[in-house]
Amino acid sequence: MAMMGSGGEAAESLLAQAEIDMILGTQGESAAPEPATPPLNRLIHGNAVRYERLPMAEIVFERLARILGGSLRNLFQDNVDVRLAALASQRLTESIAGVSAPGSGQTSLLAVFRALEWDNLGILVIDYDTIYNLTEILLGGRSVPASQQHAIRPLTSIERNLTERLIRIVLQDLTVSFAPICAVTFELERTETDPRFAAVGRNSGAALTARIGMTTASRQGSVGIILPYATIEPVRELLLQQFMGEKFGRDSIWEAHLAEELWHTDIELEAVLDQQTMKLSALMALKEGDIMPLGTPRGAPITLRCGEISLFDAQLGVRNGRIAAAIDRKVTPVDQR
Repeated sequence: MAMMGSGGEAAESLLAQAEIDMILGTQGESAAPEPATPPLNRLIHGNAVRYERLPMAEIVFERLARILGGSLRNLFQDNVDVRLAALASQRLTESIAGVSAPGSGQTSLLAVFRALEWDNLGILVIDYDTIYNLTEILLGGRSVPASQQHAIRPLTSIERNLTERLIRIVLQDLTVSFAPICAVTFELERTETDPRFAAVGRNSGAALTARIGMTTASRQGSVGIILPYATIEPVRELLLQQFMGEKFGRDSIWEAHLAEELWHTDIELEAVLDQQTMKLSALMALKEGDIMPLGTPRGAPITLRCGEISLFDAQLGVRNGRIAAAIDRKVTPVDQR
């Protein structure tokens, strides 16, 4: 909208095209037609996306690295240095970006596994260098310098079988690592070499990605674990904890202390000898010295209660010159319904 002043000049309230180009970052670009609006695409598909931080997930994968060190030591019959190399939350498409498709010169094995209790999927990524080194070690190969190169080729059936052995060990240890938080079982479903056939969620969806580094016999390798946020949704609240037991589990020390103190607690027990219905006028007319006869003879059934909760059925009697109650049975919650 423009308003005309007395000098006939327009004071425009809209931004000029140059200012719009400066805001969108297109200033100085050629006027050649573009297939889409790059600034808008950068806003929609940009990488600057913040995801929830999951502090407990780091503890889980650190525990996995410790447990996996012992398992791989038994597998390789040699010392293995296992560490958590990286842990990040990012888009699923970025998590598998390092996995090249067939024809790109690299071959990786993608293991699609299922979390049975969560009823969802995840991916284990084993790159070719790890597969090659694993095969060499398990088949008795000698240590080689890290700089030595090897030709990249399609995986053989022996390499796939040996790699699946490693995958099952990792999944078993991952199950143990999650045990302090929740009971979940990870099972291998299938293996793929093409990322297009290993889809476990939307590419734009968030995923928790961990990379476990391994070093043994002068050889290095790594295992990537991808868990989409949709998969870990059942335990998201637990993974948000700052420390173990923050929002779940039992505190045995406090529980024992509370139980010990309850045994020394004093409570007031009432014996209901009789219940009568009176008019309000008769109740208000009562005064000191009036006598109310109770229709409960000796041996009649009465109730012992604490507050409004009935605890025992008893019989009214006299012992050593004092009114007493002989307990017959304990009142159960079913009897009070």
